[in-house]
Amino acid sequence: MRARSDTEVTSIREAYALLGLHGPVDGAALTGAFRQAVKAARPDLPGGDADRFRRIIAAWRLIQQTGPGHLALAAPASRPAARPVIRLTPIQAVNGGSVAVAIGSRALRVRVPPGLRSGEHLRLRRATADGGDIYLAVLIRPTDGLSAMGDDLFMTWPVSPRVLEDGGRVEIDTHAGTRQAWVVADMQAPVRLRLRDLGLPARGSRAAGHLYVTLMPCADAPSSAEDLLARFTRVWTADRLAA
Repeated sequence: MRARSDTEVTSIREAYALLGLHGPVDGAALTGAFRQAVKAARPDLPGGDADRFRRIIAAWRLIQQTGPGHLALAAPASRPAARPVIRLTPIQAVNGGSVAVAIGSRALRVRVPPGLRSGEHLRLRRATADGGDIYLAVLIRPTDGLSAMGDDLFMTWPVSPRVLEDGGRVEIDTHAGTRQAWVVADMQAPVRLRLRDLGLPARGSRAAGHLYVTLMPCADAPSSAEDLLARFTRVWTADRLAA
């Protein structure tokens, strides 16, 4: 387990992907995408993430820095057709499967392999009317408290404040089942754990990612000891104890 603090945005393409876009858009659409992304990443809200929040702000600043060059170009006479995009949930990106895609007036069912990343393209061979190929830009949207960035997945998990103070075992319900981790005493919230190889699966030259879990103190979350006591109470009734 180790913390990850890398908030650098290395390219304008990555900056647009962090805002949920696949290329330059007009000012109103860009501002709207930024507000939506930064609100979803706010660390003080459920499902938020401090690192993702900082990366989105860094992406916005990078786009603003390169913006004047785009704004200086003359507006096109007609709006170009939107590039086709295949939108995946993090679970679909992990497992692959059949996904519905709208291409113009057509609705298709596309088979996607496990391990696609945002910013990649999925090729549909001979999918156009004249037999040409279509390239679908991949975009992974945060869903049900789980988000993807690069190779890694991110989520939050409530824990008892006593666990953060005294340390102990934490059981985390992940997309791959229940996983256990140990917390050292007197750690300052928020605490982030790394669960190895539970991110997006390996694909091509990309290694398997990790799952980063941010532990958030919650008074209603039982500790492991309290959970064991609750299980004992449910199983060992008064009749069993008397026997």
